[in-house]
Amino acid sequence: MSASSANRRRILSLWLPRLPIDRIKRKLSATSDALDKAPSVVVAKQHNAIVIHALDDLAVHAGLSIGLPLANARAICPELTVFDADEAADRKTLDDIADWCDRFTPLVALDPPYGLYLDITGCAHLFGGERALLQIVCGALSRRGFAVSAAIASTSVCARTLTRQASGKIIAEGEEAAAVAPLPVSALGAGEAITIGLRRAGLKTIGDVATRAPHEITARFGAHFTALLAQALGEGDAPISPRKPLPDYIVEKRFPEPVATDTVIALNLSALAAMLVAAMDKQGKGARRLDASFFRTDGAVRTISVETGRPVTKPEVIDRLFRERLDALNDPLDPGFGFDLIRLSAGRTEIVVQQQRDLDANVHDNDELSALIDRIAARIGGKRVVVHLPQETHIPERAVMAVAAQHHLAIAVQAAWPERIESEPPLRPLRLFDRPEPINVPFATVPDGPPHQFTWRRVTHAVVRVEGPERVAMEWWKQNGDAPTRDYFRIEDEAGLRFWIFRDGLYEQADGQGEPAPVRWFVHGLFA
Repeated sequence: MSASSANRRRILSLWLPRLPIDRIKRKLSATSDALDKAPSVVVAKQHNAIVIHALDDLAVHAGLSIGLPLANARAICPELTVFDADEAADRKTLDDIADWCDRFTPLVALDPPYGLYLDITGCAHLFGGERALLQIVCGALSRRGFAVSAAIASTSVCARTLTRQASGKIIAEGEEAAAVAPLPVSALGAGEAITIGLRRAGLKTIGDVATRAPHEITARFGAHFTALLAQALGEGDAPISPRKPLPDYIVEKRFPEPVATDTVIALNLSALAAMLVAAMDKQGKGARRLDASFFRTDGAVRTISVETGRPVTKPEVIDRLFRERLDALNDPLDPGFGFDLIRLSAGRTEIVVQQQRDLDANVHDNDELSALIDRIAARIGGKRVVVHLPQETHIPERAVMAVAAQHHLAIAVQAAWPERIESEPPLRPLRLFDRPEPINVPFATVPDGPPHQFTWRRVTHAVVRVEGPERVAMEWWKQNGDAPTRDYFRIEDEAGLRFWIFRDGLYEQADGQGEPAPVRWFVHGLFA
């Protein structure tokens, strides 16, 4: 085999032409066998008419076809069973099938509405060759109740064209033009208008269109169709768009007999972690995001992800993080009849920077803190473990920003906060509300004095001590329109509770129409 042929790109195209009706029949087969005896169709509304959207073999044998109005279909076949189309459920089913196909290659792309592309370049030999892989995929989907058509070629368009007309074909590189030449032009999927135009011009097959000069085709049907035709003939190709980004590193374990016990699963996950670290260590990298995928024998796939604040280079750390994650799952990992494949991948990696650790105690402290954050994040979620960073603004609720601790720990450690003045009370409360809460102030000293009492959360507080006001003007360059000026007060009531309240607006201020602007009071925080 030549080097060029060994490195050629190979695409497996899958098409499930009856996915909507197959999905419904699989769902109802457990409760009823009547669907196997009567023709069944899925209908949808098109141009104010109810037409057939998908149908089973019995409906085809009864003379029905896609696009036929439902009224005509009932006249032809009175015993017809009718279901409404559910595009969202169909998309979910196609996504589930794509997840299952990840066991063969990580490069799986959607071909809407009922198709998939699998880039099997360099991995078909793991399953006994392209023919064996094709049979494995089609056989598994057929056993699960799906009608499936598949083909393999060097271009995605050629493979897709063959699935529509000649299922099971495997086309070697350079034989694409001969394979698609006898197929009708409708197999290209170029659209009804172009298909009708080609037929009116006497071009009924792809081979007929290929005999014309490219500039003639482009002038009549556009450059997009010319490129589509070239790709079907193997003269060009367009890359597929995988639904998931390709991980930096992947290791996996396939089992001849499914595994279901927690102990065996944990042991294999630990072994995969060691293999993954060894692969990353060769290039001096560590993992920042790890994904463990568990493929069940019934086709279901479960993926568990963890993220780290620093690149991970030790398998025991990976093992501990996944143990924390698995123990904290609200929906426990259900092996069903067992997993036949476990995959561990590093979705994001970084080069490991070696630091002087023996002489710097702060490095050890930061490592321990980062490891603690990773373990907590694995258990409760990374978004729930936060650090606060100071912001360049004088608006109280914007002066601090909460960010994920795993990604901003180093910045938070070095952040510079305003220092408190000795022997002075704190200027900002210990607890600051995310949103100021309105309070009822019956009367206050005008124009810029504090209230004498206020009601907050249905409780009235009498003011005995006041500090302020501290006037805070809004950032007019960031506001859409006029923003009221605030006067903040530190308030103590008769019970010794201390509040941070403010008046939104000034009593003597007028609105755009010359009327007195409304003034409102809020509590923004609580002091210790």
